[in-house]
Amino acid sequence: MTERSMTREDDVLVEQRERCFQGFYRLDRLHLKHRLFAGGMGPSISRELFVRPDAVCVLPYDPKTDSVVLVEQFRIGALDKSPEPWLLEIVAGLIDTDEQPQEVARREAREEADLVLHELLPVMNYYPSPGGSDERVYLYVGRCSTEGVGGVFGVAEEGEDIRVHVWPFAAALQAIQDGRIDNAASIIALQWLALNKDKVCADWLALES
Repeated sequence: MTERSMTREDDVLVEQRERCFQGFYRLDRLHLKHRLFAGGMGPSISRELFVRPDAVCVLPYDPKTDSVVLVEQFRIGALDKSPEPWLLEIVAGLIDTDEQPQEVARREAREEADLVLHELLPVMNYYPSPGGSDERVYLYVGRCSTEGVGGVFGVAEEGEDIRVHVWPFAAALQAIQDGRIDNAASIIALQWLALNKDKVCADWLALES
């Protein structure tokens, strides 16, 4: 039996949408019905939706030294569940309305790490938490030079205090195993690079020769 695909137009009825909170982010409450896999429309349900701009995350990688650039900063989401809420992450930022994802990747690399990115490889686009948020992440790996990289950066007006690290790629992978790196974008990007590093290095080193 062929399974019927679900589409928004035919299978979801939004009966009411109310704004519960508006700050830096937004919280909406939706009252809706959606079609059931068994057929027919289900009952009305209420769901809160965390509304926020889409994000761009990029793993800066130096193929000459086989090293990556990681940033460390305080994260409010880790405050209650981690002994140290300063997380090791890849470069990331939100998309302004008139920006393309690759522009954001390059801008954030400059702001967070004083870093220039050359080629950008798209890894994937994904929803990090679709059960309650509409955020979509655009994930990249970017070629860089790690020579002279390091220090503390960030946009002071945005409350950023970001320490920059250069790690051997193997050490960054081990940090996933150890639980030291425990956020989704960093894990996905590092594991993707582990699977594709031979080709990435060959292609990028050819550009530098």
